[in-house]
Amino acid sequence: MDIVFDAELWVWDARRADTWTFVSLPADASDEISDLTEGSRPGFGSVRVRVRVGATTWTTSVFPDKARGCYVLPVKRAVREAEGLHPGDTTAVTLEVLTRPA
Repeated sequence: MDIVFDAELWVWDARRADTWTFVSLPADASDEISDLTEGSRPGFGSVRVRVRVGATTWTTSVFPDKARGCYVLPVKRAVREAEGLHPGDTTAVTLEVLTRPA
């Protein structure tokens, strides 16, 4: 399952000094991922994904964010540097869920 969306990069307030940067998945995509992976997520609800932003592809996990009501995707520094992205920029994201349903 591929999910394609545009999202704005934002910095996690709790770790601002470390510049942990994320994008939020759309609510409908988050609901679809949650339904697809029901029963197969670890305790805190992470889901393994393969992501493409621009020409860069990597494997990571998305995490549920109760405050935002959706999954969030960390965008590591190497990706941001390779793609010339900064917090506040909007980028196209293609995400493939790797976790198999239970």
